[in-house]
Formats: sequence, C-alpha cells, structure tokens
Amino acid sequence: MKFNKLVPWNWFKKEEEQERSFLPVRRDEFAWPDWPLANLHREIDRIFDEFFRGVGAPLARWDRLLAPVTQSGWFKPSVEIAANDKEYTVSVELPGVTEKDVTLEVVGDTLRISGEKKQEREEKGQNYYRSERAYGAFQRLLTLPEDANTDGIQAVFKNGVLTVTIPRKASAEGEAKRIEVKTS
Repeated sequence: MKFNKLVPWNWFKKEEEQERSFLPVRRDEFAWPDWPLANLHREIDRIFDEFFRGVGAPLARWDRLLAPVTQSGWFKPSVEIAANDKEYTVSVELPGVTEKDVTLEVVGDTLRISGEKKQEREEKGQNYYRSERAYGAFQRLLTLPEDANTDGIQAVFKNGVLTVTIPRKASAEGEAKRIEVKTS
C-alpha cells in the first residue's frame, strides 16, 4: 500500500521555500497597524506551520482573517484548490486586480501566479479613520502534482477571481495488463 496517497499533495512546497522573496506591499499609513497581539498571533502560526510542515498539510493561516497581508508583510491572495478524477481547479481571489495585471506561468513543476494590485486613486480632502486595503505586487507559487498536464492548463478571470484548470494525465497505475500463463 502506498501511504503517500493518504497524505494530501503539498501545493505550497515551493512557496514555503521562497516565502521571503515576495515583493513589498505599498500601503497607506493608516493600513493594518503593527499591534503586539497580532504579531504574537502571527509568530505562533509560523511556529505551528514549521512544526507541521512535514505532515503534508500546512495549517491554515489565521492572519488572513486579520488582514490580506502575511506575517512578513507581503500581499498574498487567498487560494482554493479542488480536484476530481479529470482535473485540478485552482481559484485565486484577486479583488481590485484587472486581468491585464495578472501573469500565469509554469516553471518546471511550479505554477507561478503573480501580478500587482495597483493603487490608483486621487483624493482631495479625504480624512480616513481606518484603511485596511493593501496594494502591491503579489506572487503565489504552487507546486504541481506529478500527474498534472501542464500543456492543457487553461485560465479564466471573472469578477475578481482567477480560475485555473489543470488537466490530469491518465494514470498508468489504474490500467491492468493481463499476462498469459503458459504451461511448460
């Protein structure tokens, strides 16, 4: 029995390795404050992520509930990954981003989703009480499973959501070949 089938595929393997390479976010001065309790929460999440990294399914990051910025201060869009027998579906939330500001590339076994959420506003006489909107460059690195067919990848951008469909290669494991038994 192959035990690796029981452990889910770690789509974020490459991203975890390169987490420090994100481009900085440009935010308004009133954006998410650097609260000590939020910093403690992020640090505890980081420790748990490091501890459970080898299990195959990294823990969900609670800091996404606090702000659309990770503990290192980079804009990181939310990703949802689903699969069936024929394909993988990756949905990325990109509110405020236009289709022309998104780049999708396959580099080796990695799907790179990158772009920029631009801050285009002119305000005169505005007095902000609170601003939680983040702007800047983003990048998500998804490690593709071995059965991903990179030649057939398709992407659709609609209503601020990028949906990437990745077809699966036919599994050679499921096919049985009958071998004739001869008498000597």
